[in-house]
Amino acid sequence: MNASPITLFTIGFAGHSARQFFEKLAAAGVRTVVDVRLNNVSQLAGFAKRNDLEYFLRSIAEIEYRHELCLAPTADMLDDYQKKRIAWDDYERRFNALLEERRPAAVLERAAFDGACLLCSEHEPQHCHRRLAAEYFQRAWGGVRIHHL
Repeated sequence: MNASPITLFTIGFAGHSARQFFEKLAAAGVRTVVDVRLNNVSQLAGFAKRNDLEYFLRSIAEIEYRHELCLAPTADMLDDYQKKRIAWDDYERRFNALLEERRPAAVLERAAFDGACLLCSEHEPQHCHRRLAAEYFQRAWGGVRIHHL
């Protein structure tokens, strides 16, 4: 693929204060936060609940917000992993298969993801589906530089 490279960020809100979270996004030059959570309205999300997050992003850092359920796991898959009925390797395999089935790279605009940041709750990307989604785009689109914030 000869398309010019794009930069795709990822971040988890857990383990960050609101100040740290918004400062990291602003300092990186993030233009859009793409929420890849299945449930983005939980009271446990604090400042990262959908409506609050959308407001804060725009007001604090002039960052757009969008929610992409096609990049979220299924409820059954997430439940199986959270309740330890499947190990990370199984979750990773199932989530990657889900992405291949859904084909988000075929329906989402590549250019819209340049400077975007995939958001989930996990602090570290190693065991989070946002990393898998970013790597999926890297394979599907080519020329995707991934930076975990």
